[in-house]
Amino acid sequence: MKIAVLDDYQNVAASYGPWQELPASCEVHYFHEHIANPDTLADTLAAFDVVVAMRERTPFPASVLTRLPRLKLLVTTGMANAAIDLGAATAAGITVSGTRSVATSTAEMTWALLLALARHIPAEEAALHRGQWQISVGNGLAGKTLGVVGVGRIGSQVVRYGNAFGMNVIAWSQNLTQEAAARAGCVAVSREELFARSHVVTLHLKLGERSRGIIGREDFERMRQDAFLINASRAEIVDEAALIDALNQQLIAGAALDVHYGEPLAADHPLRFAPNTLLTPHLGYVTDDGYTTFFTDTVEDIRAYLNGAPVRMLNEPRQQPHQR
Repeated sequence: MKIAVLDDYQNVAASYGPWQELPASCEVHYFHEHIANPDTLADTLAAFDVVVAMRERTPFPASVLTRLPRLKLLVTTGMANAAIDLGAATAAGITVSGTRSVATSTAEMTWALLLALARHIPAEEAALHRGQWQISVGNGLAGKTLGVVGVGRIGSQVVRYGNAFGMNVIAWSQNLTQEAAARAGCVAVSREELFARSHVVTLHLKLGERSRGIIGREDFERMRQDAFLINASRAEIVDEAALIDALNQQLIAGAALDVHYGEPLAADHPLRFAPNTLLTPHLGYVTDDGYTTFFTDTVEDIRAYLNGAPVRMLNEPRQQPHQR
């Protein structure tokens, strides 16, 4: 039984999971470099029975899944992965299982980005190393308006952080009611009002057909010139070209982005050169407790599959699971 663990960027997957609990017949291979080319990916994984995907770092469309004849179990960290074609996996008889995740890590990352951007921490830290002292004036948060787009598991935590910092928290999503907003600790407003009023807009929508590219040029034109955008959710929620234009034209004061179109972000990507940006390499879920949860559950998923009783299944494959 050959197992591939993909996109182990930091070379830590082996130390965060109880891999020794797998049967001796299991052979685990860790891949530290991202395999971007679909043909190379299919060729590399053709000999594997189990593949472990770290979040959405590597896409698994039908064109790849149909070229993996031995693949029987695909484990994704987290309980949703928009980069996996579940229909194609089901048709190919591939079981897809997920894992639990730590709900607080992305919310904490969001707040770290907000504070760093508002107080110009990266620029001030770099200047200090160059021998300079106090090169900018930061932005306070108390009394300012925080606009939260999407008040689900993560967005609701960010609402609480905003309240703790003395901010006026407003929110919008397509189905948000005043009652649900009040339970979360914020006030529901229209989309237009949120972008017009907020000093900080933070995005927490789940990526899907309704949310793909939903934040666009009109929203940026409506924002205050001194407002910041924070995105630690999914890059595809935002019209990237419109965001780059808004930054270059200084329609907004800046953006902090933890998620990007095409990860790892290309060396020549325009966002690397856009003004007033704080860019991080998708660190929202990258914490020690998060990785422990991911890889502990991954091992549990593999063991359960080998025992003929898959757990945390995201699909219903057409063939019976493996029985030892």
